[in-house]
Amino acid sequence: MNILSRFLLLILALHSPWPLASFVDGSGVCPHPCVCYEHADLVDCHDRRFEHVPRGLPHSTWLLKLGGNNLSVIGTQAFAGLWSLRVLVLTSSNIQQIQPQAFFSLSFLEKLDLSWNQLTTLPVDFSSSLSSLKELRLEHNDLNHVSGHSLEYLDNMEKLDLSYNQLWSVGPGVFRGLSRLRQLYLHNNRVTVVQRGSFDMLPGLEVLQMSNNNISQVDTDALAPLHSLAVLHLEGNNLHHLKFKTFISLHTTSTHILLSGNPWSCDCELHRVFSKILHVRHLHIDDYHNVTCRDPPPLAGASLAQVNSQLCLAETATVLVITGTVLVTVVAALVMAERNRKRNGGKNWDSESQSPPS
Repeated sequence: MNILSRFLLLILALHSPWPLASFVDGSGVCPHPCVCYEHADLVDCHDRRFEHVPRGLPHSTWLLKLGGNNLSVIGTQAFAGLWSLRVLVLTSSNIQQIQPQAFFSLSFLEKLDLSWNQLTTLPVDFSSSLSSLKELRLEHNDLNHVSGHSLEYLDNMEKLDLSYNQLWSVGPGVFRGLSRLRQLYLHNNRVTVVQRGSFDMLPGLEVLQMSNNNISQVDTDALAPLHSLAVLHLEGNNLHHLKFKTFISLHTTSTHILLSGNPWSCDCELHRVFSKILHVRHLHIDDYHNVTCRDPPPLAGASLAQVNSQLCLAETATVLVITGTVLVTVVAALVMAERNRKRNGGKNWDSESQSPPS
């Protein structure tokens, strides 16, 4: 079957409530109560109350749907013999643990969907048999930490979704093996700092989604390695201030940045930073008019774009008042000093004129 025909049958299989046809082929009987689709190599075991990965699956299986079950644990070599498998769907299956070498023999797998489960960790050798994987979905789990060793063999990965987990950090080296990664989704986690080195070795990354974390700091050179970054989501975090150097280090053709929904401390310095960014040709703050102040209290809820001139005007006025006060004080001191000098000079003259001749 050619690729186009397989793709069309795949779409029908995924969206149709009825099986196209059940079959028995040379590789074995379709395991009950799964449904196997004729000539398409698609096996649907979705929502069949399985507690373990079923055995006896046709070796020619190209797509396997196992979501909606109660698998709990994916055991060692659970998919042994499925050399042709390209797409594996394990969503919403109450998976709490993946044992070492669970995906042994899946060296041609291109898409793995583990979303909506209860995973807290990934085994160290998670990626050792997944060198062809292009898309990995791990959103809506309970991951609080990801080791770089778990992902290091994903050389062909293009899309990684780790959103809606409990990640508190993405430290240096975590993504070092993902040199072809184009989309990285980390939104709705608990990340507090974007650390320098976190995104090293990701020269092709185009989309970085980090909204709705607890980010209060972006290290100056953290974004510098992202030479292809087109979209950066940082809205809904805990950013109060920004450094211009953080974004000027982005040597890209064009990068769109989203920064609204943060508790900005609006002052003249913040206005200057945003103004500089807005004047850099390849940087675009798409939601600038939605960037609002939390502090100082009189400006709470106000748009930075509307109050920026007032901020610097107030600061300039304050500086002028302080400068004027200092100048007046200095001038007054000089005048007093001159008066004292003249007064003391006059007394000395009188003293000399009254002295008797020797």
